[in-house]
Amino acid sequence: MKIAVIGTGALGGTFATLLVRAGHDVTVTARGAGLAAIRADGIRLTGGFGEAHARPVALERLLETPDLTLVCTKAQDAAAAISDNAAVLDGSPVIVVQNGLDGVATAARLLPRSECFGALSIIAANYTAPGRVNITTPAPTYLGRGSGAADAEAAGWRDVLAEAVPTRVIDNFVGAQWTKLVVNMLNSLPAITGRSVQEVVDHPGLRRVMTASMRETVRVGMARGMRFGALQGLGDVRLRLFSRLPLSLGQVLPRMMRARMGDVPNLGSTLQSLTRGQRTEIDYLNGAVVREAGLAGLAAPVNALLTALVHEVEEWGTALTPGEVCSRFATLVLR
Repeated sequence: MKIAVIGTGALGGTFATLLVRAGHDVTVTARGAGLAAIRADGIRLTGGFGEAHARPVALERLLETPDLTLVCTKAQDAAAAISDNAAVLDGSPVIVVQNGLDGVATAARLLPRSECFGALSIIAANYTAPGRVNITTPAPTYLGRGSGAADAEAAGWRDVLAEAVPTRVIDNFVGAQWTKLVVNMLNSLPAITGRSVQEVVDHPGLRRVMTASMRETVRVGMARGMRFGALQGLGDVRLRLFSRLPLSLGQVLPRMMRARMGDVPNLGSTLQSLTRGQRTEIDYLNGAVVREAGLAGLAAPVNALLTALVHEVEEWGTALTPGEVCSRFATLVLR
């Protein structure tokens, strides 16, 4: 099958390489150093899915219509990347592999003749250099669309992706996006402190702030009338229970996530963006919680401050110490 992968960062590089290994004809889009590296030596994958080396066709933009396209850009780059390739994509099926809440809707708006699906990947991957990706935690990818039951088309694309990477089709994909948003609260504090996710969760003060951001996210989702989708052992019942727990007990949630990661340092996608000197997608993670809270007539002070601190590190290029971070939250009541 002819498959295009738009965006070849950590996840895009992973999917492209594994799809080539599964026997598909893969074309990727990239720019700058990434494009040059892939053209020179392909993509090399190490870690949890084994070692693999793929040489997909690498272009700045697609030249022909593929059978399937995966959009694997950062959330803030999705609209521009889809628009750049819309002439050949509109009418062809698209799967948006992305954090945040807006990816599938963005694709559907820009590609009105295409069937658009979403994929939530729990894979932890470090982009170590252009064309180089290390998988620190292999995990499934969850595929679907809408808020109802998974349909036959989604199941068909699940079968295609499952040839390359563990993939499951899920009901209530929109609700699962919210569940993934809770999981993505792992990202901001590593970016702010320059530490791995494991180090952040192991620090009592930082773990308390992380738990507060997760709980606030669940409460905002509930205020927006969301029924959380099932993802990695989390779902509506567990998250609603978590929303009522004091922080001292709620810290079991980030601890559970940390246990699944193992001990290979997980840097988180937001910290990786900062390390590469790129804009982060924080406005589509913690920032999305703030926007959704506003729509519900609420405030989201924990996520608002985390968003501001990531932007501060983006601007100044200097990480904050755990003590500095905890002091910034001292005026908020975290209990």
